[in-house]
Amino acid sequence: MRRREFITLIGGATAAWPLAARAQQSAVPVVGFLVAQSRDTLTDAIAAFHRGLNETGYVEGQNVAIAYRFADGQNDRLPALAAELVNQHISVLFAGANAGALAAKAATTTIPVVFSIGGDPVRLGLVASLNQPGGNVTGVTVFANQLETKRLGLLHELVPGATVIAVLINPSQPEAPVQADKVTEAARMLGLNVLVIHAGSEHELDLAFAKCAQLRAGALLVAADPFFNSRRERIVALAARHAIPAIYEWRDFVVLGGFASYGTSLTDGFRQAGAHTGRILKGAKPTELPTVQTTKFEFVINLKTAKALGIEIAPMLSARADEVIE
Repeated sequence: MRRREFITLIGGATAAWPLAARAQQSAVPVVGFLVAQSRDTLTDAIAAFHRGLNETGYVEGQNVAIAYRFADGQNDRLPALAAELVNQHISVLFAGANAGALAAKAATTTIPVVFSIGGDPVRLGLVASLNQPGGNVTGVTVFANQLETKRLGLLHELVPGATVIAVLINPSQPEAPVQADKVTEAARMLGLNVLVIHAGSEHELDLAFAKCAQLRAGALLVAADPFFNSRRERIVALAARHAIPAIYEWRDFVVLGGFASYGTSLTDGFRQAGAHTGRILKGAKPTELPTVQTTKFEFVINLKTAKALGIEIAPMLSARADEVIE
């Protein structure tokens, strides 16, 4: 083989090396980044994860590499993506959302796993306790699933005339049964009728909103779920088309024209998870890092959307909101 052909062959092979293999050659640690959502719906969250890494002295492209995997709201893809990352010899595996964290935990018992989830990590079996996680897993919980009853109460205050409220739940969400049970019990105490409607695909979203209209639901609670977050533009558009006031988990829905939201800060959860990841890269063990609970909550109302729906927001509710979009 001629020298020029040999050099060309070697250059092409180097370019084809997996990210983890190239990073390993240069002694740069690799972080696996596994999330259930799509990349374009997590721009701010990914930036926040980087800030957390920066706080501990790590900068992507300088002294750490990141291998990204996005499931685009399809939970059934997560186990294969987690296994793919584990096989790249990563140093730490970050996983976002309940299903992503469970897939990461199932994929490895040796590589440290850091999660940012909306469910109860103890009930999900991710950690033994918040203060003493045990095993190779720790992370951050952002209180998404745990706030469904609070969101229902706020929706009732915002739309007091709605006696029938639909609740949209993704059946593939690990916390789906808990979400349904808690909302149903809270509705009973408020004297409301709740219609639990399942949707886990694009087609099922259309059917779900058609069912809301058919059953004359006066308002809608969109339960916390990565698939719904990945399809937030479509969901907000469907709510507008069917003229149904809906409350969501994240502020992003309201910015797009959604009626209201109540939840914690997704970006703050990712930032804290990034900091946890950096500490592990520096030598800390998951068992030494307690699971963090975010405490930042935000209630957002879109007055323009309320006006379009013919809903008058009481001044007291507007005053309670952390942000009012006009």
